[in-house]
Amino acid sequence: MTLLAELQAWQQSHAILFGADTAPYCLDQRRRYEGEALAVARPNSTAQVQELVKLCAAHGVSIVPQGGNTSLCGAATPLASGQSLVISFERMQQIIKVDADNNTMTVEAGVTLAAVQQAALAANRLFPANWAAFESCQIGGALATNAGGVNVLRYGNMRELTLGLEVVLADGEIWDGARGLRKDNTGYDLKQLFVGSEGTLGLITKAVLRLYPLPTAHATALVAVSDPQAAVDLLRGLQAEVGDRVTSFELISAPCLALLQQHFPRLAQPFSPPPAWSVLIELSDGGESEQLTERLAEYLFAHGLEEAYVANNASEAALFWQLRESIPEAQRVEGVSIKHDISLPIGAIPDFLQICDAEMQASFPDVRIVAFGHLGDGNLHYNLFLADKTAGVYQQEAAVNAIVYRHVAALHGSISAEHGIGQLKRDTLRSVRSPLELTLMRQIKQALDPAGLLNPGKVL
Repeated sequence: MTLLAELQAWQQSHAILFGADTAPYCLDQRRRYEGEALAVARPNSTAQVQELVKLCAAHGVSIVPQGGNTSLCGAATPLASGQSLVISFERMQQIIKVDADNNTMTVEAGVTLAAVQQAALAANRLFPANWAAFESCQIGGALATNAGGVNVLRYGNMRELTLGLEVVLADGEIWDGARGLRKDNTGYDLKQLFVGSEGTLGLITKAVLRLYPLPTAHATALVAVSDPQAAVDLLRGLQAEVGDRVTSFELISAPCLALLQQHFPRLAQPFSPPPAWSVLIELSDGGESEQLTERLAEYLFAHGLEEAYVANNASEAALFWQLRESIPEAQRVEGVSIKHDISLPIGAIPDFLQICDAEMQASFPDVRIVAFGHLGDGNLHYNLFLADKTAGVYQQEAAVNAIVYRHVAALHGSISAEHGIGQLKRDTLRSVRSPLELTLMRQIKQALDPAGLLNPGKVL
């Protein structure tokens, strides 16, 4: 009996999709990668995931695990061969337990980041991971890509925010490592193999997440700075002044604000005209917001940062954050760009921007550089618009990437900070990691997925 025949029973509960119904699961968020699926299965429990994986293993059918389908590198999109079963976790949305005493939350893989944030808030706790797709991305996918976001500076990325996992392995066995322990030195820390592995080593079905006390005080400011070096100096000065109360520190270039003015004029901007560079700062702590806001304002003005807009209340702070979070959508409206999700030592970011900008403008005179990102943790989104704003621009991607990645390597950075490798950077990975590192990765893949059935064509 074929796998499709064995899956027919799932169709009665609407848990399996065939044909045209699979289309939304076969197109990535950026609409760059489009594949085909043998079918799309939507299990509602770990037991059902296990059943599906065992069926696929028995028939030699590959599996593409998919969370909210918000990957920016094609990691959750099946290949064009149409020979893979997509396993979507959208029906696994149970928040199993919130343990306020242990500051942990146990959830199924299909729970959205927004739902986790709300459940933590209801328990007077904070789950600090946060990025633009928080309403649709799922925890399993966030873990599979080791996602970051705006609060990594203080709290770390998903790797640091996770204490335990439950994973269905390639042969259908279940590894139960869903423990909420902060200290556990009993051998290798196996969960770290699966965080950031993009579904190539196992299917994450459950996670134990780390919670924090809920801050009661917030201070937010949007500040013009002369250049990226001034932004780095401001970051270091603030951290010396208030320590880890600096929760977010976002760098924004003038082209970002210009795109927002062009496409979203309803979003009020305090600057006129937009400065060459600005930073969005958020502090958080216990106590009162008024006192923290006053302290931030005093620091900014004492250091000559007169073009600084300090939010007077939560509504004004939300407007500043809306500007920052709307930048990716403004780019989408503008057209197709060549995107880079890079990380650098924080002190090297000014040099990178100066040197890479100059070479990019010399090589592509019509380039429009849209740079922004999480300066506080060294993560820069370095995106470029050329004259062709259609998919045709990808014909120049290799030449653009060669310049960007050469300067990233020279400054000891990384080609992927928080978006992963997927299909987009799979070939590039071979040129930036050593032969030994690649061999070790392949050995781990071989040990956990000897038949190569888990998310083929991704990462390696």
